[in-house]
Amino acid sequence: MSEVNKDDFLIKKEPYYRPVGDEIDKYQAAYDVRMPVMLKGPTGCGKSRFVEYMAWKLQKPLITVACNEDMTASDLVGRFLLDINGTKWQDGPLTVAARIGAICYLDEVVEARQDTTVVIHPLTDHRRELPLEKKGELVKAHPDFQIVISYNPGYQSMMKDLKQSTKQRFGAMSFDYPETETEVEIIAHEAGVDSTIAEKLVQVAHRSRNLKGHGLDEGMSTRLLIYAGQLIAKGIPAANACQMALVEPITDDPDMRDTLEAAVNTFFG
Repeated sequence: MSEVNKDDFLIKKEPYYRPVGDEIDKYQAAYDVRMPVMLKGPTGCGKSRFVEYMAWKLQKPLITVACNEDMTASDLVGRFLLDINGTKWQDGPLTVAARIGAICYLDEVVEARQDTTVVIHPLTDHRRELPLEKKGELVKAHPDFQIVISYNPGYQSMMKDLKQSTKQRFGAMSFDYPETETEVEIIAHEAGVDSTIAEKLVQVAHRSRNLKGHGLDEGMSTRLLIYAGQLIAKGIPAANACQMALVEPITDDPDMRDTLEAAVNTFFG
């Protein structure tokens, strides 16, 4: 195995993160005792940015894995690879994190198959170890290692949910879209628009979020509002920017698009 430089996984520049409650203090306490942490909340509400911010604040390496349904246990822990000299072992991201003492962030963990996620279990209790069965090695986690997972509980079917045996290994923190004033501040900062435009974007989002369960699976996320603001900042007319960044991504239903376009026109018409 080639030597891994933990500095390669450090976040050098402070990520912009606007606290909405006591989440920083709670995460700090959880990290101090190396409690595994589960972040729950809708898509695009700031979960990943929060993890990046805390890794920067704690000055710990961060290794992020975007989970998907094709991800196998070997993708997480590692596998033997063939090269010109024969076979060599290649650590997966979870193993690398355990060895170097990184925060391992499994984003949208329910997208991975349940037989894949069970490999994290030995790292999330008193053992803090990872068996590499194919290699015949037992990796003892570095004292700084922590595992963090995220998922959107409001957008999962029963076929895509975490087992109780997995959930009860984590402390959990719930995230949601920020209060209006905070969300306006975030969008103005991230998109480079003035607060008046940012506030109008948030009001459009509120209309869409009220439609969740009434034609929409999800309302407009803070991330999408930033995209719309960035387009506006580049000179795209506001209504066109909202059509591209807010309306089209979240629905293909013509009637629902008409409803959302009416909301856009209310504030930007």
